[in-house]
Amino acid sequence: MSANNNKPDSHIDYEDAIDYWTNTPATVDGVLGGYGEGTTVPTMDVLGSNHFLRKLKSRMIPEENYRKYGADIGAGIGRVTKTMLHKHCAVIDLVEPVDPFCKQIKEEVKELSKQGKIGQIYQVGMQDWTPEEGKYWLIWCQWCVGHLPDEELVKFFQRCVKGLQPNGTIIVKENNTPSNQDDFDPEDSSVTRSDKKFKELFEKSGLKLIATDRQKGLPEELYPVRMYALKPKTV
Repeated sequence: MSANNNKPDSHIDYEDAIDYWTNTPATVDGVLGGYGEGTTVPTMDVLGSNHFLRKLKSRMIPEENYRKYGADIGAGIGRVTKTMLHKHCAVIDLVEPVDPFCKQIKEEVKELSKQGKIGQIYQVGMQDWTPEEGKYWLIWCQWCVGHLPDEELVKFFQRCVKGLQPNGTIIVKENNTPSNQDDFDPEDSSVTRSDKKFKELFEKSGLKLIATDRQKGLPEELYPVRMYALKPKTV
């Protein structure tokens, strides 16, 4: 038991995380930890994500009669949906547990809603979200999975696998520790994982890594950010 308590992810507390984010301004600057519109981060982030998805295009062709449904996990105020995901998906559901953020999502995606691009906004944590079976072409998880302990993250990915359409894809975009050690952050009750740890968890979840890329152009003082494209392993 004592060894388990030394694992960085054993210190994660959902309520502490919700308290932290509830008291964070529902702005781009707030959700990006001070690296908002006055920095290169939002622009470079979108450029990197768009580039990664374009490179995967031939491996993400939806099967006939399937719509490109997307899910934006840990959606914050809807920044990723508003700036990037709507260009790739026909309809997007957003999953976000923090009440002020969910209220702000409705404002941020108002125009997309009018265009019929927004589906459901689920005010729920990842640990409690079960996707509709076979629904999603793309499940996008960015800067959020650090709030789940390892075991819960594996269960989450396994639920996501069931939520994918044929030829559906899960993309995880997250900070990496530069070493093989994971880091716990008591401020927002999250863990930053190593690239090695992510690959182990994908394997345990029944996922196959089909592509990965390092996000370019972010300030040097930040953690490295990596994108992972994942498909269910074929039996």
